[in-house]
Amino acid sequence: MTVQLPFEQPALLEVPPLLRELQRQGAIHRIRTRVGDDAWLVTGYAQVRALLDDSRLGRSHPEPARAARSGESALFGGPLGNHETEKADHRRMRSLLQPYFAPGRMRALRGRVEALTAGLLDELEEHDPPADLNTALALPLPILVICELLGVPYAERTRFREWTQAAADVLDRGRSEQGLGEMFAYGQEMVARKRRDPGDDIISALCTTEGVPDDEIAMLSMALLFAGHETTVVQLGLGTLLLLTHREQWQALLKDPALIPGVVEEILRIPGKSSGGIPRYAHTDIEIQGVTIRAGDLVMLDNGAANHDGTAFTDPDRFDATRTTPPHLTFGHGARYCIGAPLARMELQVAFSQLVPRFPRMRLAVPLEELRLRTDTLTGGPDAVPVTW
Repeated sequence: MTVQLPFEQPALLEVPPLLRELQRQGAIHRIRTRVGDDAWLVTGYAQVRALLDDSRLGRSHPEPARAARSGESALFGGPLGNHETEKADHRRMRSLLQPYFAPGRMRALRGRVEALTAGLLDELEEHDPPADLNTALALPLPILVICELLGVPYAERTRFREWTQAAADVLDRGRSEQGLGEMFAYGQEMVARKRRDPGDDIISALCTTEGVPDDEIAMLSMALLFAGHETTVVQLGLGTLLLLTHREQWQALLKDPALIPGVVEEILRIPGKSSGGIPRYAHTDIEIQGVTIRAGDLVMLDNGAANHDGTAFTDPDRFDATRTTPPHLTFGHGARYCIGAPLARMELQVAFSQLVPRFPRMRLAVPLEELRLRTDTLTGGPDAVPVTW
């Protein structure tokens, strides 16, 4: 029987049992997506890593209307881009954006992120427990940071947060398309503002870059607005849950803050979500593990499953901040490695380096079993992280 995404996940922070069973059977599987379309699910670390950087796979499809879909999201559920120019377009996009996320720029930004984090934790401390850490820290911090980078007013966060949530809807394509359209219109509005009144921000800088039309700037800016906060919100929420349910890790951080980088890498690696991973389309026939993937087939590169592959990670379900190899695949690999990875890492490091010592007795306010991961959006994540201290 062909299995269908998403897989049931009885334990919030653990790999779904069916996904674990598939991994025991092999590295590649025929499945159905959440909308019922046929696809290949790749779950092995070596295979996912290789295919992430395989030029025979891409986000475009020669016949988009006939392509299998991973979900109803207009943003990520089906093909993206021009099939004839995808590679050149992708290289251009990276060349335009990568300088703004270079490690040197992130080091310069770190002090500001530390100040923003301290301010949010000050506000949390002023209120009596319990509190929702999603609302107090995980949501506002990444939004504050990406707003400053892009030059988007934080006061308008409610507007664009609604649009990004709608665009990420994997169940309602109409809602997703409307959200995506409103995001793009907002991007056009921001570009027009920066043309009139430029600032020291990415949108203003792109407006001065020769040969970049306003609609492209709007599109790139809104892609950054979405990607620059949505996934980090989820990782902050999941990371807090992981630390609060692994008290030895929380206590270790209290004693030795130098463990923060390793803890963050485990927080990025270990959550066991069942989203299916990163969608790609085969641009030619591909032979892998005795299986023939035909040109045009949808291939789901499950980086979450790969991060729990026992052939790559010793005791893969154990939270181990001392792991050094191999690198996790949460940010992808190769030519499409996430541009914003340095920013996400820095935000997570700053957040947990302050949260743990400021609230050493913090604990969950409800049993973990009462919490739920969202299954209606691309990135998932917990609905709430209720805490007390």
